[in-house]
Amino acid sequence: MSGDVRLEARGAAEETFVDTVHDLLDVLFERGSVGDDDQMLFRLAVSEVATNIVEHAQSREPIEIDFALTCDAEQLCAVFTDNADPALIDLENVGMPDADAESGRGLAIALAALDELTRRTEDGNTWILRRRRQPAA
Repeated sequence: MSGDVRLEARGAAEETFVDTVHDLLDVLFERGSVGDDDQMLFRLAVSEVATNIVEHAQSREPIEIDFALTCDAEQLCAVFTDNADPALIDLENVGMPDADAESGRGLAIALAALDELTRRTEDGNTWILRRRRQPAA
């Protein structure tokens, strides 16, 4: 890898923001020379969290999201910060729903794909996603 990569975006909690997240992931993977498995699993986790924020965040005011991606030799990291009401989610008790459930898999998938998923709720929500990079084959 040719150095650390950091990318940022800010936008409204709308479906187009998920597209922006995917575009930044493309740039990150190109610049960071990230392996296929790490790309697939990190993209899946980041996409699930981004989609959950856009679909489920609530506030009386318009919701804005700050998004930062970083990549270094050891890990991939994504941080979402929003101004929404605190998300009432207990990440320690998130599990995969029954096979016939129509929703509710996003955070369970993200937890399975990441080494760390944390959430803080001071002044909105901050979601921190980390995946340790696999050694090159």
